Amino acid sequence: MKLYKICNKISLLLHALCSAAGYFLIEAISRHSFTDAWTYMTGKPLVFAYNAGLIFTTSLIVYLFRRRTFWRVLVSIFWLLLGIINGVILANRVTPFTGPDLHLLTDGMAVLNKYLPSWGVVVALIVLGVLVLILLSLLVKGPKYQRKVKFRYDLLLVVVGIAAFVGITQLALEKRVLSNYFGNIAFAYEDYGYPYCLGVTIFNTGISCPRDYSEEEIERIEKTEDNLPATNEKNQPNILFLQLESFFDPTLVNYLKISEDPIPTFRKLMKEYSSGYYKVPAVGAGTANTEFESITGMSLHYFGPGEYPYKSILKETTCESAPYVLKNLGYSTHAVHNNEANFYGRRSIFPNLGFDTFTSAEYMAEENDKNPLGWTKDEVLTDEIIKCLDSTEGPDYVYTISTQGHGAYPEEQLIDDPEITVTGAATEAQNNQWEYYCNEIHEMDNFIKELTDALADYPEDVILVMYGDHLPTMGLTVEDLKNKYLFQTEYVMWDNFGMEKKKVNLSAYQMAAEVMDRAGIHEGTIFRYHQARRNTRNYQVDLETLQYDLLYGEKYAYKDKELTFERTKMRMGIYDVSLDSMDLISDIDFTYRLKGTNFTPSSQVKLNGEWIDTVYVNPTTLMISGTELKDFDRISVSQRSNSSTRKALSKSYDRSVYMLYSENKWKLPTDES
Repeated sequence: MKLYKICNKISLLLHALCSAAGYFLIEAISRHSFTDAWTYMTGKPLVFAYNAGLIFTTSLIVYLFRRRTFWRVLVSIFWLLLGIINGVILANRVTPFTGPDLHLLTDGMAVLNKYLPSWGVVVALIVLGVLVLILLSLLVKGPKYQRKVKFRYDLLLVVVGIAAFVGITQLALEKRVLSNYFGNIAFAYEDYGYPYCLGVTIFNTGISCPRDYSEEEIERIEKTEDNLPATNEKNQPNILFLQLESFFDPTLVNYLKISEDPIPTFRKLMKEYSSGYYKVPAVGAGTANTEFESITGMSLHYFGPGEYPYKSILKETTCESAPYVLKNLGYSTHAVHNNEANFYGRRSIFPNLGFDTFTSAEYMAEENDKNPLGWTKDEVLTDEIIKCLDSTEGPDYVYTISTQGHGAYPEEQLIDDPEITVTGAATEAQNNQWEYYCNEIHEMDNFIKELTDALADYPEDVILVMYGDHLPTMGLTVEDLKNKYLFQTEYVMWDNFGMEKKKVNLSAYQMAAEVMDRAGIHEGTIFRYHQARRNTRNYQVDLETLQYDLLYGEKYAYKDKELTFERTKMRMGIYDVSLDSMDLISDIDFTYRLKGTNFTPSSQVKLNGEWIDTVYVNPTTLMISGTELKDFDRISVSQRSNSSTRKALSKSYDRSVYMLYSENKWKLPTDES
């Protein structure tokens, strides 16, 4: 009892000590080393104290309740889980856990099995279950604060604590102990600590209003574009973008010894066609942000640190983009992705970017052609891209996102008798990772050859831009690379009609404008800006102002212009799935053969509103069994999402069973008289 009274008197001090100890543990988990955590604590004591203070401030809530043990444990578990999540993520990618990742939890669950072994997932679920039981027990039967809670004084304590912390935060920013701009979010986490950086990425989103923002300023910016030529609306080429997952040249890594060139096709194309370095906004992860820049022409530099516009502003509004601009010129716009449709929220976001169609893995007959890690191989994309081009008579814009090069790369040898061998890394595990990666991008390189060979003889003009979305998750540093830059891959601008070759380095947000310029297209506010102002004075300053106006401001740039960006009625897949006929194969187990068109492994039969087990045979045939079908049962085929939701993405028409039999007993006799 005496100890209890002493602890009560010094509870704030104990809170502070526990917060510091807890924060040290969080950093040790995130950095995968107690030594590194100690070095960080002793090397940056003010930053360490600030982050410990942040945890301390959040824990002050316990003083508002009598069941303080429960609330202490709850707050502790909350911070510890965040630390563990960050540690797991940093074990598999360069980019740490950020605020926008909270919006990507469904995507995270979809790829969890690729980052954790099956037993790890089971253990994680068991631990979570145990923690929930402990919390419930503490909530119901846990010890209570024995004295009366003085709510007025305790609330004042919490308010004063929060106010003091806000003041300390402002002071720390002014004294440059902290920063609210992160050039590299991975390095920022190392420098400023996990809790602070996580908080910044949660609350600092969007683009701040520039100091000189006004209608007059936007008019001044737009006047700089007056010298651009008019758009040539004749002989408009098809424009294709191919974003290659984690694709880059591993021969740029200083320490690697690779048995043969893993990307001979890409390297040959770089010599023969326009090419250069491709500056991207991400390292090791963040595919959707490279995608955003390449589609919209907008730079991520001005958004909040770690932000995914796909999960913030684009959930709320449409946005000027290459698809919208080209649609006004008669282009049809398509997205192709050999992964599930809902990943990064693409199914709901792409209509806000102006896409007419979206072919995801669920609509690909070869979606089960997977690599050892379970990612669909890129070779399936060739046919899907050609389908997009063949589906219309006019020009097409096709944006393709590949997946084959995705991590996490295995530390054990998964490929028997690999075509390419790799040595030179610090450990055998790292050699295995690089060897797996090099063999995967070698297959991707073969796909590039197959695609360009198919397009070379295509009867319409084609421009194809190919590039890597970011470096692979290999823990690379600037010192490891011959080009001394982490935020950079390479691109090739291939064509089948003899464009002039150029050697120029570009940022992802500049590429669409460059392609349009080469095609004689000078349309769209943001794309005209890049064409007129790239490499000019105040280019970046004015770009920030223009982006703010288009997304968050008054849209002065669109006044007096007939520009509307209405959400498109995007269809899933290029061609409809149809259910045309059905045969009874066996009346013992009621096996039926269903015939139709455009079936894939994701096709599943729905009977009277209920899913039933379906066997995919080929693009025209499905099999079902185990249930006797009645004449007036309603039956359809749906493309079912591969995400955790398993919802229907699209479906064929509902048909009555009797209408599908070749011998229709309900068919009216014809009058032959």
